[in-house]
Amino acid sequence: MQALRLAAGAVEAVLLPEAGARLHRLRAFGHDLLRTPDDPGAHTQDPFFWGAYVMAPWCNRIETAPTPVGGRVVEMPPNFADGTAIHGQVYSRPWTVDADGVTCRCVAGGDGWPWRYEASLRPRLDDAQLGLDLRLVNRSDEPMPAGLGLHPWWRRPVEVAFRAGSVYPSNADSPVRPIPAVDDWDLSRLALPPVGLDATWTDLAVPAVELAWPDLGVAATLSLSASADHVVVATPTDPDATALEMQSHAPDGLRRLLAGEPGALRWLPPGAELRLELNLAVRRC
Repeated sequence: MQALRLAAGAVEAVLLPEAGARLHRLRAFGHDLLRTPDDPGAHTQDPFFWGAYVMAPWCNRIETAPTPVGGRVVEMPPNFADGTAIHGQVYSRPWTVDADGVTCRCVAGGDGWPWRYEASLRPRLDDAQLGLDLRLVNRSDEPMPAGLGLHPWWRRPVEVAFRAGSVYPSNADSPVRPIPAVDDWDLSRLALPPVGLDATWTDLAVPAVELAWPDLGVAATLSLSASADHVVVATPTDPDATALEMQSHAPDGLRRLLAGEPGALRWLPPGAELRLELNLAVRRC
């Protein structure tokens, strides 16, 4: 399997264009920060629980029943155990690499998702920082519902902190409106997140997200562009990793769009793009 290997200063990254342009490996000061398989082929055999992958043209779940949307019908096959269609279409598809040798690109849609679109990912390394520029472009001739995000599985034990005003307390059965992020939903102090979380925070403050691996002596700050205005935290018992996802909308984004609920997918005009910029700055701790 083709691998793009990047290194600068304290950071090393390996991307797999043929497996959704995902981050197979991310190392800082010689330590793996992501849940990384020994065999890169594991990403295609079990695509949801390794590394870090792009979610487009939606994040989280949508229903699989035929759904009229803007004069077209969305009908996606289920790809997850709960019977939903989860995390978009491009997480494991082969992507191509541009002439610059680093930008990865994928054209998809026009099937159960009846709009054509293009997703791209451009990584950059600079000393102790990894930058990721994600873009989703509507290549169809009508407006398209759009969502974009990145789904990393951070190696445990990892401490997490971010400030948020509101939280959707369930991703599997997401309420119409979020509740205040207080008491058990307040993750503003750096600590191990409780096992069993699966929720989405919004109304984010700056600085964005702090991560720390005390046993590795590594810490990081994750900065988000304005379009990445939702953070998902999932801490299942298995795998032994924490998902901390940055995305442009709340769970069940297509339902939200059709019902006029907050946190919905957005309408992307023909030729327009949705863009997320993420920057991970690492340091010793």
